[in-house]
Amino acid sequence: MEQVLAGQPEVFNENRYEQMHYNRCGRSGLQLPAISLGAHETYGSYRDEASARSCLYRAFDLGITHFDLANNYGRPPGAAEQLVGKILRAMPRDELLISTKAGYHMWEGPYGEWLSKKSLVASLDQSLRRLQLDYVDIFYAHRPDPQTPLEETMGALDLIVRQGKALYIGISNFSGAQLEQAIQVTQRLALTPILLHQQRYNIFERRCEQDLFEHTQNNGIGVIAFSPLSKGLLSDKYLGEELPIDSRATNVWGKKSLENVASQEKREKVRRLNTLARQRDQTLPQMAIAWCLQHPAVSSVLIGASRIEQIEENVAALDHVEFSPDELQNINQIVSNS
Repeated sequence: MEQVLAGQPEVFNENRYEQMHYNRCGRSGLQLPAISLGAHETYGSYRDEASARSCLYRAFDLGITHFDLANNYGRPPGAAEQLVGKILRAMPRDELLISTKAGYHMWEGPYGEWLSKKSLVASLDQSLRRLQLDYVDIFYAHRPDPQTPLEETMGALDLIVRQGKALYIGISNFSGAQLEQAIQVTQRLALTPILLHQQRYNIFERRCEQDLFEHTQNNGIGVIAFSPLSKGLLSDKYLGEELPIDSRATNVWGKKSLENVASQEKREKVRRLNTLARQRDQTLPQMAIAWCLQHPAVSSVLIGASRIEQIEENVAALDHVEFSPDELQNINQIVSNS
């Protein structure tokens, strides 16, 4: 990336779009980069502004056009949007897809979370101020709300699109049955259709295959898979016998979660998966990302990165996204063996 005079827009790699794969999102006209960059537990008081700026700039240089946020990301909540908003001022807005979400706790009182019209409209207005944008490209209902009627939630998302505050709408963390109910509401009331579903999906966590993908594919909805590395478990951090001192398992998960998430048994499976990745001339994270993308329901894989080297390594996964039947069978056997 070439540097220019202070105060002027940055100059980015002219060949950035030649390096990235772009996938049609469901039956829409929107194309998503195969790899998107998220800000969860990455930017906004987790990392300084210089680190965040270098990551976003490098990601864009590599053709990543989609940056994903939520109202409550960062410390304090909202810090990620505020930080990314400052960085976006030097980037070409019309070449970017910016998404954010609402639904988890953001402020005190009855309107600071969940999916009422009041909460969704107020939250997005706050997000736009923090991001310093007139609109976001995608606005998500971040989680199901057991109390608010879907008619109200989907009607609020439709209103937001009609107001020009978002171009597309999505949902996240809905089950397949809940997604079907939301689709029926939008069709019955002629509301803005759901473009995207964002859900956890990786080699170890595959509920989507039984509960979600059939619904998204039948209805022309794209899927963005988050946590493709299973909270870092499918990285090179857990290949040794001892847990690294700076690992998320050591510092965040706690002892009880550690027994389930990064147990010795599961780390042995990680080591076997790493052997298979090396046979494919990939790192384990690269194989894990490619594995997500080989499913036809997945439009994009959402990564988190605090260093540009991580972004570069993850994007290199696109050099080899094909799997032989034997490779897929071997992965299944490794994961399923107890």
